[in-house]
Amino acid sequence: MPLHYYRTEFKAMGTLCEIQLFAPTPALAEQVAQAAIADVQRLEARYSRYLPDSFLSAINRVAAVGGSIWVDDETASLLDYADTCHQQSDGLFDISSGILREAWQFGQNTLPDANVVAALQAKVGWHKVHWRRPELAFSVAGMALDFGGIVKEYAADRAAALCYGLGISHAVINLGGDIKVLGPRADGSAWRVGIRHPNAAQGLLHNLLLKVGAVASSGDYERCIRINGKRYGHILNPNTGWPVRHLVAVSVVADYCVVAGSAATIAMLKEEQGKAWLMALGLPHLWVDVEGQVGGTLAGLGECG
Repeated sequence: MPLHYYRTEFKAMGTLCEIQLFAPTPALAEQVAQAAIADVQRLEARYSRYLPDSFLSAINRVAAVGGSIWVDDETASLLDYADTCHQQSDGLFDISSGILREAWQFGQNTLPDANVVAALQAKVGWHKVHWRRPELAFSVAGMALDFGGIVKEYAADRAAALCYGLGISHAVINLGGDIKVLGPRADGSAWRVGIRHPNAAQGLLHNLLLKVGAVASSGDYERCIRINGKRYGHILNPNTGWPVRHLVAVSVVADYCVVAGSAATIAMLKEEQGKAWLMALGLPHLWVDVEGQVGGTLAGLGECG
């Protein structure tokens, strides 16, 4: 039976998303896409910091009073991964650092009071959290966790796995630029994945040709301010409370979207050491620094598969 192309757009996790797939019938395509979308929406409802009835909000209410809470297996797996990222980044990837956003209002084009940043920073630090599966305990009142650097990428990987489990072998899941590719197009050709240019609206920095795997990007181009000629992005160093200042965008290709996404973020956080860290990691990557220079293993190669 011939395979037919199907594409659907939806909004989730604060961004425009899409699923493209090939299926033998429109009914199966619709069934699979809706199952994947439902799971993305489930994860948003469970882990969004913006929803007061999310499980993450329940965790943060406990964190606010320095208490403890038991978590389910899925949440435990995300915490385990966050702990691994914290270790491998020398403490720079820290899911307790999201509270620093209270000081940084990027829509107002002003810098925060340094005393406010310092006060919030006293409540940042994964080492202040006692994580022993399944118990999560907070030693400092007023802390908060943020899964923003993990959940969207995890959702892309899960959506692809759901599609595969329902009989789909040719699909691409795109959750606002966090992309998981599940097999080539029906004719065996690769999917074309564009990497956005951080300094050019609607411009593309690179085109990837992928038949399998994932690509994710981290950058300050969506939320940044310029004051006195200096650029301040939304990716904040947990050790200083202030934005990173060396790289403006990093894209990484990996087998799993959650790995690509965390690797891109860690490289941003490592600043001057980010380029060397990416090379040592050994995953295909691309970076742009504050001077506008472009580099990485994918730079200058044209379309890459």
